[in-house]
Amino acid sequence: MSEEDFALLAPHLSHGNSERGAVMFERNQPTDTVWFMESGIGSIITTSPEGLSAETGLFGREGFAPVSMVLGSDRSPHRAIVQVPGDSLCVSSDAFMRALSQSASLLAIFLRFAQVLSVQTAYTALGNAVHQIDERLARWLLMCHDRIDGDELALTHEFLSIMLAVRRPSVTTALHVLEGNGFIRSERGCVIIRNRAGLEDYAADGYGCPETEYERLIGPFR
Repeated sequence: MSEEDFALLAPHLSHGNSERGAVMFERNQPTDTVWFMESGIGSIITTSPEGLSAETGLFGREGFAPVSMVLGSDRSPHRAIVQVPGDSLCVSSDAFMRALSQSASLLAIFLRFAQVLSVQTAYTALGNAVHQIDERLARWLLMCHDRIDGDELALTHEFLSIMLAVRRPSVTTALHVLEGNGFIRSERGCVIIRNRAGLEDYAADGYGCPETEYERLIGPFR
């Protein structure tokens, strides 16, 4: 984002600290706030009419939410919560839309992120269909690792089961597999990345394409 484009948003930004589980926006409700995570991670969750939920996207300091705001809709069919606590910047939807109306280049960069998120969602769907839970977990940990400083992820088994849409015992088994290979260390409420390169090899083709798309369209990411 150029300095000129950022200046359109800067006067309207407010700082906040987001705790795990805090709701950013609810599905099918008018959105009054646009979120930019400075640290931490936001999780985009899709819920069926019967109440079954799964994470279908995530974002951190590389993006914003909800992307529906730049796609012509004042609401999202998804719900978003804070997955990893951290600092955030918020702007009202009205101020955000006014800024977009004043700058084609500002709109363009947000639309490019919407494209990246759509690719990420597509690869999440592909992974859920063709990859084993331990490979999906490896990909998901890499995605989280990309968005934080350091190697420690504050994540519980229960939260991981919700994010991966599997039962908690399946998460425990998958963590043991990754730990047995020396890729991570799993502690109570925390996962520590020990071998990033090994984790990438293990995730195989499940990881990398959305990240490459970000670098192609926007800039350095990992």
